[in-house]
Amino acid sequence: MAVTIRDVARASGVHISTVSRTFSAPHLVNPETRSRVLATAEQLGYRPNRAARALITGRTHNIGLIVADIANPFFPPLIKAAETHARRRDYHVFVADTDEDPIVEAELVQALAKQVDGILLCSPRMSDDQIEQLRREVPLVVINRMITGLPAVVMDVGHGARQAVRHLLDLGHDNLVYLAGPRGSWTNREIRRAAGATARAAGAELTVLGPHQPVEEAGAAAAEAVLATGATAVLAYNDLMAIGLLQALQDRDIAVPGQISVVGIDDIAYSGLIRPKLTTVANPTAAAGRAAVDMLLQQGDDGATGQVTLRTDLIIRNSTGPGPLTPAAATTAEVAATVKE
Repeated sequence: MAVTIRDVARASGVHISTVSRTFSAPHLVNPETRSRVLATAEQLGYRPNRAARALITGRTHNIGLIVADIANPFFPPLIKAAETHARRRDYHVFVADTDEDPIVEAELVQALAKQVDGILLCSPRMSDDQIEQLRREVPLVVINRMITGLPAVVMDVGHGARQAVRHLLDLGHDNLVYLAGPRGSWTNREIRRAAGATARAAGAELTVLGPHQPVEEAGAAAAEAVLATGATAVLAYNDLMAIGLLQALQDRDIAVPGQISVVGIDDIAYSGLIRPKLTTVANPTAAAGRAAVDMLLQQGDDGATGQVTLRTDLIIRNSTGPGPLTPAAATTAEVAATVKE
């Protein structure tokens, strides 16, 4: 026979309402009493009825997490961290994939709105106006997008792009390419702005090629256009594009980094496994997932909004090397450390 809330109350020596509050609003229960009730519930094998609790509290204890492309290795660490962090707060996470389609994105928000207490929108492709309108239907936190007045968690890709370009400039490269990401991407705009400003300040040339889909195939397809610019170094929108470009260059017998240097962004697991190992900007994806969950639940508790910016760092590996302006005596030892400002 299933254990009921009455059984837990009787065994704990408290009223049924105290057991109910322990699970629905634990902050309202004395810590000692709460611990006793939870221990008794665990001992008896009691599990609260989530549907019934939702009727009482008006909360489903579910969170939606919508990502641009679940096949992109950038997203799984963020998803896993968000799920683990939410579970510790007694929340479940429903994950949905938009395949980089803003129309699908809007449809998913509307479909999930009545089933969850809030939604995390990761790298959304919708317009600011669309996101602001959808926020009237369900609490939202955006990840990797800044919209005035909306709670957001962003990874400081502008800082990372500046580090990457300075690294290439220090190596003697003065003719660079930025291999741009998808149209409508806030991250793409930030990288392009920061990389362009840093190159201009140093009197270097930066050619922007794109937009492109953020996949390996797009990086590979851009190889001829990159070579046509005469550039000696490339910053790609993400690691997938950088890896695709690197492989296409190798297929053409173009030495990396001997003839051209390549830098990615994200520091996905593959970036340290390929040859040469990819110099890249590390994004704190797991930290972003946890911070977004905290922000969404806080928003539900007190209506608070805010923005959190997480630091990025350049990881220097073997895909970048001396450019034409570097003295021949430059050594490979200069490209074996992690640069942090």
